[in-house]
Amino acid sequence: MPPKAKVFAVLLAAGSGTRMGQNKIELSFGGKTPLRLSYEAFQNSGNPPERTVIAVSDAVRPQAEALAAAEENVFVVSGGATRGASVYNALSFLKETGVKDGIAAIHDAARCLVTGAVIDAAVAGAALHGSGIAAIPVRDTVRDGAGNDLPRDTLRLMQTPQAFDFGLIYSAYCEAKEKGLNATDDCAVFRAAGHAPCFTEGSIMNQKLTYPEDIPFFRAVLEKTAPCIGYGEDTHVLQEGRKLILGGVDIPYEKGLLGHSDADVLCHALTDAILGAAALGDIGRHFPDTDERYRGISSLLLLKEAWALAAQKGFAFGNADVTVVAQRPKLAPHMETMRGNIAAALGVALERVSIKATTSEKMNDEGAGKCITARAVAMLLH
Repeated sequence: MPPKAKVFAVLLAAGSGTRMGQNKIELSFGGKTPLRLSYEAFQNSGNPPERTVIAVSDAVRPQAEALAAAEENVFVVSGGATRGASVYNALSFLKETGVKDGIAAIHDAARCLVTGAVIDAAVAGAALHGSGIAAIPVRDTVRDGAGNDLPRDTLRLMQTPQAFDFGLIYSAYCEAKEKGLNATDDCAVFRAAGHAPCFTEGSIMNQKLTYPEDIPFFRAVLEKTAPCIGYGEDTHVLQEGRKLILGGVDIPYEKGLLGHSDADVLCHALTDAILGAAALGDIGRHFPDTDERYRGISSLLLLKEAWALAAQKGFAFGNADVTVVAQRPKLAPHMETMRGNIAAALGVALERVSIKATTSEKMNDEGAGKCITARAVAMLLH
């Protein structure tokens, strides 16, 4: 058989999900289902299939048919009551549609962390030896129910894909059907037909999505954290008779900032930056100056509430950088206290918060002492 034999992928997606407690093939990891991830793994391997046949339950059929409509050479067949019945249905479809030789690579769609290297090794094994069955050595001590040690050096943990010469595995499944053999994997069917299996290199990462406890692991691997950047800017007029509050610090000065709340322009700019990074609108949407609940309120509380809204959407805090533009008063003596207030309001480490101050060299309204402006950038992780 040539090194680049024709490959036909069989993706199994007909399980009931009893142990998961829900249909695991409908779960989403980074916006993709296990079925889509498994399909893409085969397509991106060194042996992309000529055809892909998906054996499905009724629940998964709409998803599989949508995939078949969007991609070429993808076909959907009904799964059976057992894993073996689903494989038999898929192989029979290939046989009935003209497949006579090549390699059938059978894969459980719940193993959606499979890599191209594992797929290619299985296909190469099938091309050279008639079978290529992804497996890994047992790493832990194994005992039976009576406490007796099992020789782990001779044991292997079976994975998928399990790839075979098409004619051999089709005949093996026909024989298994006639004899009523119900096996848990394709290797058992292959051996029952008198063939010796060839094991190929699997991967410890090639886990099967089975229990609810598996979900965090799959999410950690598949859902890459992406930075989301938000920008905020705010200006408030300086006026006599008002307190000057910046970063939650009451700064002695002859004027203060005018506003419905305490007019903390630094907190307002950062609040807008956080809301922007989370695509949640702006400060006016959530804390309008027409609402008496916010009259005179500490803007640190508004900042804290804005961050809570972002956190509810699944964001983690990256860092924040704020620049305050003011001709007077000098803000340097208060900078560390401001940072501490902001960090405490957000519940983050001090080093995640940067606050700087600058003047406008007596230009513009800031330079004339008419107002103070703050500009902020926030990075959230999602």
